[in-house]
Amino acid sequence: MEDEEKISSLLSKNMQDSGYLKNFNSCLKWVCVDQSNLWRAGLSWLIFFLLAIISPLVSHFFLLCSGCDKNHQRPYDAIVQLSLSVFATISFLCLSSWSRKYGLNRFLFLDKLSDESQKIQERYADQLRRSMKLLCIFVLPCFGFECAYRIWWYATGASEIPYYLNIYVSDILICTLQLFSWLYRISIYILACILYKVICYLQIIKMEDFAQVFLKETEVGSILKEHLRIKRNLRIISHRFRAFILLSLVLVTASQFISLILTTRSSAINNVFEAGELIICSVSLVTGLMICLRSATKITHKGQAITGLAAKWHVCATINSFDHLDGETPTTQIASTQVFPINWESDDEEGDGDDDLDNAKFVPIYAHTISFQRRQALVTYLENNRAGITIYGFMLDRTGLHTIFAIELALLLWLLNKTIVSWT
Repeated sequence: MEDEEKISSLLSKNMQDSGYLKNFNSCLKWVCVDQSNLWRAGLSWLIFFLLAIISPLVSHFFLLCSGCDKNHQRPYDAIVQLSLSVFATISFLCLSSWSRKYGLNRFLFLDKLSDESQKIQERYADQLRRSMKLLCIFVLPCFGFECAYRIWWYATGASEIPYYLNIYVSDILICTLQLFSWLYRISIYILACILYKVICYLQIIKMEDFAQVFLKETEVGSILKEHLRIKRNLRIISHRFRAFILLSLVLVTASQFISLILTTRSSAINNVFEAGELIICSVSLVTGLMICLRSATKITHKGQAITGLAAKWHVCATINSFDHLDGETPTTQIASTQVFPINWESDDEEGDGDDDLDNAKFVPIYAHTISFQRRQALVTYLENNRAGITIYGFMLDRTGLHTIFAIELALLLWLLNKTIVSWT
């Protein structure tokens, strides 16, 4: 209850619609990762074991339906259930650990958001508001396909599917439990990915705000202090999520390879009825992985753009200084507020939205421009201390993202070709 009050009051001064923060906290409790006391922790673990462990085991071993026709057999059920349960376990353990160790305020960096500008607060608030919509957008379509498949499977194969006591009551209860289990497992994984995306977004807008220091008179000390603060936050995020992202990357790739091997066997008969769940599972897992990797690489790209902006700022100041002075080392008393008129961008061309810090426009030079030596030292520091998300020391950049995306997309498209395209 104290966490909810802190979250609600954090942005209440300038934001009247901060009730979504309570909804965000309620959503985390809804997926049962809130372990703030003994009773909630027990309930959280009970639901986890019921929906992520027991239900998949019952579904697989007691509903094999080996005597069913080929459309109702489930040759890929083992890999589907294992993949979803493994990722649900990883996500649940990570979310539970983060919740107990940091709390919601500290984990989402809400405890320090009051020190940021109003613009950052509003943009982060809007992202938090949109996060639950994103969860629904990614989960509900796949859940709709899963519901349609399960209802069809039980409705058309009622006489062949094993049941207990009453056929209708048994089928309804087991189908409902399976659907809740599927929704719980995929939701908790996508939720962990979206939380990572939200936290990365806060750092992205901080870096965009930090880039504005090169458009006004600023001391080197204040620039270094802010950059060190950003780097510290990125190091914290990298440390908290590195195991989750690495396990997701390795296990998603392994799941895709195993699925592809199973569907390319000479004895495999693939159709949308047998491999429908496998397709939905693969799409969901790859989607979650891409959410995390894209968020990480956007931060790294922003860090590289800041370094380029600082170098351009140094060049502009140096050129402007030599235009006014003949000395070898310019001083700080340079009177100019001009912006160089050269612009290499056409009005008809559209740039990439991620490259807004890296444009062809020169930056303004103010009256008390920092001396050449200090500017050079600052640029050298930024070049050798680039901010970004790392995984055990390895920087996640766009080159790595393109490679991973190509591998995952190739595996997914190959799987879709072996199931849907070949069947049609």
